[in-house]
Amino acid sequence: MARKFSFHGRTAEEVKTLTLDEFLKLIPSKVRRTMRRMPMQVRKFIEKFRDDRKKGKQFKTTIREMVILPEMVDSHVFVYNGNSYVDVFVTPDMLGKRLGEFSHTTKMVRHSGPGIGATRGSKTVELK
Repeated sequence: MARKFSFHGRTAEEVKTLTLDEFLKLIPSKVRRTMRRMPMQVRKFIEKFRDDRKKGKQFKTTIREMVILPEMVDSHVFVYNGNSYVDVFVTPDMLGKRLGEFSHTTKMVRHSGPGIGATRGSKTVELK
Protein backbone atom coordinates (compact mmCIF):
# COMPACT_ATOMS: atom_id res chain seq x y z
CA MET A 1 0.00 0.00 0.00
CA ALA A 2 1.40 3.37 -1.01
CA ARG A 3 2.08 5.95 1.65
CA LYS A 4 -0.22 8.97 1.50
CA PHE A 5 1.34 12.41 1.82
CA SER A 6 0.34 14.61 4.71
CA PHE A 7 1.92 17.85 5.89
CA HIS A 8 0.81 18.53 9.48
CA GLY A 9 -2.44 16.65 8.83
CA ARG A 10 -3.18 18.29 5.46
CA THR A 11 -3.27 16.65 2.05
CA ALA A 12 -1.22 17.89 -0.90
CA GLU A 13 -4.23 19.74 -2.40
CA GLU A 14 -4.96 21.50 0.90
CA VAL A 15 -1.33 22.51 1.29
CA LYS A 16 -1.26 24.07 -2.21
CA THR A 17 -4.10 26.41 -1.24
CA LEU A 18 -2.39 27.72 1.92
CA THR A 19 -1.38 31.38 2.03
CA LEU A 20 2.17 32.33 2.96
CA ASP A 21 1.18 33.37 6.50
CA GLU A 22 -0.71 30.11 7.12
CA PHE A 23 2.25 28.12 5.79
CA LEU A 24 4.71 29.98 8.03
CA LYS A 25 2.76 28.85 11.10
CA LEU A 26 3.31 25.20 10.12
CA ILE A 27 7.06 25.19 9.42
CA PRO A 28 9.85 24.98 12.04
CA SER A 29 10.98 28.13 13.79
CA LYS A 30 14.40 28.37 12.11
CA VAL A 31 12.87 28.33 8.65
CA ARG A 32 10.13 30.74 9.72
CA ARG A 33 12.76 33.16 11.04
CA THR A 34 14.66 32.97 7.73
CA MET A 35 11.52 33.75 5.77
CA ARG A 36 10.73 36.75 7.94
CA ARG A 37 14.28 38.12 7.80
CA MET A 38 14.60 38.20 4.01
CA PRO A 39 11.25 39.69 2.94
CA MET A 40 12.50 41.66 -0.09
CA GLN A 41 14.40 38.69 -1.50
CA VAL A 42 11.42 36.39 -0.92
CA ARG A 43 8.98 38.85 -2.48
CA LYS A 44 11.14 39.26 -5.61
CA PHE A 45 11.60 35.49 -5.86
CA ILE A 46 7.87 34.81 -5.63
CA GLU A 47 6.98 37.52 -8.18
CA LYS A 48 9.55 36.27 -10.69
CA PHE A 49 8.47 32.65 -10.10
CA ARG A 50 4.81 33.50 -10.77
CA ASP A 51 5.66 35.49 -13.92
CA ASP A 52 7.84 32.73 -15.37
CA ARG A 53 5.26 30.08 -14.53
CA LYS A 54 2.49 32.02 -16.34
CA LYS A 55 4.69 32.48 -19.40
CA GLY A 56 5.71 28.81 -19.37
CA LYS A 57 9.40 29.67 -19.12
CA GLN A 58 11.85 27.66 -17.09
CA PHE A 59 12.65 29.31 -13.77
CA LYS A 60 16.33 29.72 -12.89
CA THR A 61 17.60 30.97 -9.54
CA THR A 62 20.81 31.39 -7.57
CA ILE A 63 19.01 31.79 -4.24
CA ARG A 64 19.89 28.42 -2.72
CA GLU A 65 18.65 29.39 0.75
CA MET A 66 15.09 30.00 -0.47
CA VAL A 67 12.53 27.88 1.35
CA ILE A 68 10.26 25.70 -0.80
CA LEU A 69 6.74 27.14 -0.65
CA PRO A 70 3.39 25.42 -1.37
CA GLU A 71 2.88 27.24 -4.68
CA MET A 72 6.16 25.78 -5.98
CA VAL A 73 4.90 22.17 -5.72
CA ASP A 74 4.78 20.25 -9.02
CA SER A 75 7.09 22.65 -10.83
CA HIS A 76 10.66 22.58 -12.12
CA VAL A 77 13.17 25.01 -10.63
CA PHE A 78 16.72 25.26 -11.95
CA VAL A 79 19.02 25.93 -8.98
CA TYR A 80 22.62 27.12 -9.42
CA ASN A 81 25.24 24.90 -7.78
CA GLY A 82 28.29 27.07 -8.51
CA ASN A 83 28.99 25.51 -11.88
CA SER A 84 25.70 24.89 -13.65
CA TYR A 85 21.95 24.92 -13.09
CA VAL A 86 20.49 21.69 -11.68
CA ASP A 87 16.88 20.79 -12.47
CA VAL A 88 14.92 20.29 -9.24
CA PHE A 89 11.37 18.95 -9.51
CA VAL A 90 9.53 20.13 -6.41
CA THR A 91 7.35 17.52 -4.70
CA PRO A 92 5.15 17.94 -1.60
CA ASP A 93 7.72 16.09 0.53
CA MET A 94 10.17 18.98 0.01
CA LEU A 95 7.98 21.64 1.66
CA GLY A 96 9.82 23.69 4.27
CA LYS A 97 13.27 22.64 3.04
CA ARG A 98 15.69 24.81 1.11
CA LEU A 99 16.38 24.66 -2.62
CA GLY A 100 20.11 24.21 -2.06
CA GLU A 101 19.54 20.87 -0.35
CA PHE A 102 18.57 19.37 -3.71
CA SER A 103 21.34 20.94 -5.81
CA HIS A 104 24.65 19.54 -4.59
CA THR A 105 27.75 21.71 -5.04
CA THR A 106 30.37 18.97 -4.95
CA LYS A 107 30.74 15.71 -6.81
CA MET A 108 31.75 12.39 -5.35
CA VAL A 109 35.50 11.83 -5.75
CA ARG A 110 36.47 8.59 -7.45
CA HIS A 111 40.15 7.76 -7.31
CA SER A 112 41.71 5.45 -9.83
CA GLY A 113 44.25 2.78 -9.05
CA PRO A 114 47.93 3.47 -8.52
CA GLY A 115 50.05 4.11 -11.55
CA ILE A 116 53.12 5.83 -12.84
CA GLY A 117 53.62 9.15 -11.12
CA ALA A 118 50.93 8.70 -8.47
CA THR A 119 53.30 8.40 -5.49
CA ARG A 120 56.88 7.30 -4.94
CA GLY A 121 55.85 3.87 -3.68
CA SER A 122 53.44 3.16 -6.50
CA LYS A 123 56.04 3.56 -9.22
CA THR A 124 56.97 -0.10 -8.82
CA VAL A 125 53.46 -1.27 -9.71
CA GLU A 126 53.44 -2.72 -13.21
CA LEU A 127 50.76 -1.56 -15.59
CA LYS A 128 49.27 -4.18 -17.88
